[in-house]
Amino acid sequence: MKIGVIMGGISSEREVSLSSGREILNNINFGEYEGVEIVLDGKADIYEKVKGIDFALLALHGKYGEDGTVQSILDSLDIPYSGCGMASSAVCMDKDLTKCVLQSKGIRTGDWFVVRSLNEVTEESVAVLGYPVVVKPNCGGSSVATFICSSYEEVLHGVEEGLLVDTEVMIEEFIKGDEITVPILDGEVLPTLIIKPAKGKFFDYSSKYEDGGALEDIIEYEEELQKEINEMAMKTFKVLKCDIYARVDFIIREGVPYILEINTLPGMTKTSLFPKSAKGIGIDYKGLLDRIISSSMKLRSVK
Repeated sequence: MKIGVIMGGISSEREVSLSSGREILNNINFGEYEGVEIVLDGKADIYEKVKGIDFALLALHGKYGEDGTVQSILDSLDIPYSGCGMASSAVCMDKDLTKCVLQSKGIRTGDWFVVRSLNEVTEESVAVLGYPVVVKPNCGGSSVATFICSSYEEVLHGVEEGLLVDTEVMIEEFIKGDEITVPILDGEVLPTLIIKPAKGKFFDYSSKYEDGGALEDIIEYEEELQKEINEMAMKTFKVLKCDIYARVDFIIREGVPYILEINTLPGMTKTSLFPKSAKGIGIDYKGLLDRIISSSMKLRSVK
């Protein structure tokens, strides 16, 4: 079976995607699969470059990859692919839509609002959230153009920077506490990881991708809190109609968990958060890739 590992793309997370994709390609079980590198350099590339593959293993991040666009193209071409489908990918990429769905289902998340221009930002609207606030692109990822702002002037700067990479910017309540992430694989909640940035004030781009940028360890909270975290992660996965695998990010403030967002195509290098968590229950990197591939094939009826 010929598996195309699709990577690259046109988003600000292109380099992260290439790292994930090439590590995946080096570790696919070649006894069963023939891996093919497919690097997207433009939107139209996918139509030609996926010809002849039997299955698409997605290692894309950001817009035109994580937002449902590529998934819808593959659906139209009858090429099965890994992970979440078009609809859930699109909703989860849009942080505002995600939080609206979570709020409607009674799942705890921080307060926020979204703007499309500097003119929509007022001192009064930000003051309602209370300082500091987080300012970030609504459909961005990898903490690109993300700022913790302690004044109105900093908010305006953050919005200005965010609008350079997205058409909408989210201004969100800053929740101080433990930053954790909970991967879900095939309906199973994997071990919780706590993230402690070693560089910067939060889990920003440098913390995520530079060597020594963050300490990431498996953590087990006291029974009732861990149960609530696991249940919130699974409910989030289900209400957003995710498939196969995703990673749910939280902040724990004084023993109370809040959902930050959900990643439908989390980073997949060996040192990424998802593989680290899977390793905690004895699933090595190659085994994790096999699970994602086989479960995705079963979901999309690949014989």
